[in-house]
Amino acid sequence: MSRSLREVVFVDGVRTPFGKAGPKGIYAETRADDLVVRCIRELLRRNPELPADRVDEVAIAATTQIGDQGLTLGRTAALLAGLPKSVPGYSIDRMCAGAMTAVTTTASGIAFGAYDVAIAGGVEHMGNHPMGEGVDPNPRIISEKLVDPSALVMGSTAENLHDRFPHLTKERADAFALASQQKYAKALANGKIGPELVTMATRSAENGWGVATVDEPPRPQTTLEGLGTLKTPFRPHGNVTAGNAAGLNDGATSCLLAAEDVAEELGLNIGMRLVGYGFVGVEPEVMGIGPVPSTERALARTGLTIEDIGLFELNEAFAIQVLAFLDHFGIADDDERVNMWGGAIAVGHPLASSGVRLMTQLSRQFAERPDVRYGLTAMCVGLGMGATVIWENPNWEGAAK
Repeated sequence: MSRSLREVVFVDGVRTPFGKAGPKGIYAETRADDLVVRCIRELLRRNPELPADRVDEVAIAATTQIGDQGLTLGRTAALLAGLPKSVPGYSIDRMCAGAMTAVTTTASGIAFGAYDVAIAGGVEHMGNHPMGEGVDPNPRIISEKLVDPSALVMGSTAENLHDRFPHLTKERADAFALASQQKYAKALANGKIGPELVTMATRSAENGWGVATVDEPPRPQTTLEGLGTLKTPFRPHGNVTAGNAAGLNDGATSCLLAAEDVAEELGLNIGMRLVGYGFVGVEPEVMGIGPVPSTERALARTGLTIEDIGLFELNEAFAIQVLAFLDHFGIADDDERVNMWGGAIAVGHPLASSGVRLMTQLSRQFAERPDVRYGLTAMCVGLGMGATVIWENPNWEGAAK
């Protein structure tokens, strides 16, 4: 039998406000699974045209899959969110690119015809589950020098990237970080950040119940002078600081994906159309370079060039990692196509959830930018990987021509 692949569309995406990890963070006493359940429920509430029994799969990512982030989270979250018991689910782990992989994996199933509609997302409660908690790395990784020991410390990999590209200075990293804070603050003031947020109940034994309505990590008062005084914890006289890197955060995301014909049949919004994607491995000790080859692969597989991309949503795990990407492709540090509403340096990076934050923002930017046909979401991934997904704007004004 012959098969034809179906077009896959991003319908809608939501996220909780992101919190600071730790005992003083807004989610310090909130369960991780409750964060992602809230997102799934909100997706269903915002898309009443979708019968719950039409959801064919729930894929939820978490990097540290223990405790309230364990036990096949996609399935348990589906049950807790009130989806029919007939809806299956599973967990995914590709560290920072978890939610991004949940999207590409379920989208591939939709294209193949195995699913019509899927929910994909991610959650990370880094306060309850620091990265690496409970893991037992095989000692051969270090003893047989399969990787440099610095590969297991993300901040050290960022310092290694500064070594590799000395012209990408700390001053440039700090300037990029400041711009991220400023762009986020402007987007928040203009109502660009907010429509995708779901309010989240929080609890505290000391302070009682509360409601999280806004992101906790941003520092709008950041100055270049202040950034210049911060410590470099990963190396004496280094380049990476708490100011030019994403913090440790708690949060969750979820999105709705569908075959384009099914979305049209049900009357669902079509936010963007999947064009292609690429995942690659790189030297683990310079994992931040990963988005460069993953983008080159995605572009090559789709027949596009970097000049075709009109909007970029790049995860700011570290400023140097984004700068290395921009430098490689000949894009200015302050190019207005890049992270229009700020990025993870301002808003935070709850590891496995971040990919869907990037996609949700790109989808909403597409709605405002009919002059742009293609956009790109990309991120570096721990242990030396890169991830890139390319999307098409269904509102592109050139389509009618």
